[in-house]
Amino acid sequence: MHQLQSLCLATLAKVLSVHRVSTRFKCTDGRPSAPLGSRILTNPDDIFQHNMWDHVQWTKEDVENAQIKAEENSSVRIPFSEQATFDTDACRYWDRFYELHQQKFFKDRKWLLLEFPELFPSDLKSQEGDTRHQQQGRCTHLDPNANPQHLRQDAGPETYKAAERVSYPGQHADFRILEVGCGVGNSVFPIISNIKEKGAYLYCCDFSPCALQLLKGHPDYDDSVCHAFMCDICEEEASLPFPPHSLDVVLAVFVLSSIHPDRMQGVVNRLSSYLKYGGVFLFRDYGRYDFSQLRFKKGRCLSDNFYTRGDGTCVYFFAKEEIHHLFSKAGLEEVQNVEDRRLQVNRGKKVSMHRVWMQSKYRKPYPLSPC
Repeated sequence: MHQLQSLCLATLAKVLSVHRVSTRFKCTDGRPSAPLGSRILTNPDDIFQHNMWDHVQWTKEDVENAQIKAEENSSVRIPFSEQATFDTDACRYWDRFYELHQQKFFKDRKWLLLEFPELFPSDLKSQEGDTRHQQQGRCTHLDPNANPQHLRQDAGPETYKAAERVSYPGQHADFRILEVGCGVGNSVFPIISNIKEKGAYLYCCDFSPCALQLLKGHPDYDDSVCHAFMCDICEEEASLPFPPHSLDVVLAVFVLSSIHPDRMQGVVNRLSSYLKYGGVFLFRDYGRYDFSQLRFKKGRCLSDNFYTRGDGTCVYFFAKEEIHHLFSKAGLEEVQNVEDRRLQVNRGKKVSMHRVWMQSKYRKPYPLSPC
């Protein structure tokens, strides 16, 4: 285990010397021009100059060692007869987590503005006018790159007309966002600070009463632009305070990984049904062979790449292909689906850890426009 947590400086330098990193300025593998950080380690001697290095490419040996560790810690699994409680009692485990840690465990996600600019549209009225002008007189597919809220004015399908007849919080907003699994608001408050007076509205939900109480009690919570509500997104008949086809963005950050793998597809399908045509599903979560997966001990594994922590909360580690299948099966089209591989460094203890996160964006495709 000690070897997993740290590499001696000489060994680390040898490994890093053969790493090849892609710069952030090239669009490769569906990657936009400036994603996922720009701190590139080019000189192994500089490793302890910063706490994190971006775009670290693994060697074949790195991958093989990670696979061995994952096989080892999943070789002894929790008996099937004991596994149900981690699914049925998930709310209780997370509620106890927030009672213990309050608002002190996670940091606010200020990186959202850079990585997910789809959350913060600028000058909505101007964009609406531009889009109507661009689409006037066309007889073709609706523009997949257009701002998603425009379909209401452009196409006016019955689904949108029905949505507008229903009264609900945020109904008159030009742009609507839903964050699922909001916790105590580590994404909520950075979003709120950027959408005020911009015609946008944020919904956020969690199934932990303690988390929602802490969120609503925060001095930055603003119910004029935000509606927080309790919801278990795994429930097929879960009630959401807005109609289908009413959202421009669904945001899920380190949420789907806590759900049993058998439930994930149903959750993505249901959430996708609330997106407008052209709306986007933004996703960030744990990637396969992240350091946190490899440090699990034997006896904590529930199923392939799915584990339970000591506090009863669960975590799944995604592969790129699984994510594509998950969202494609829900009828969404890939915009971005990348592995975020970083080297996290503890400069005090002189140790390093390979981190792997997944970041994806999937769009709900527009229907054909009638000629």
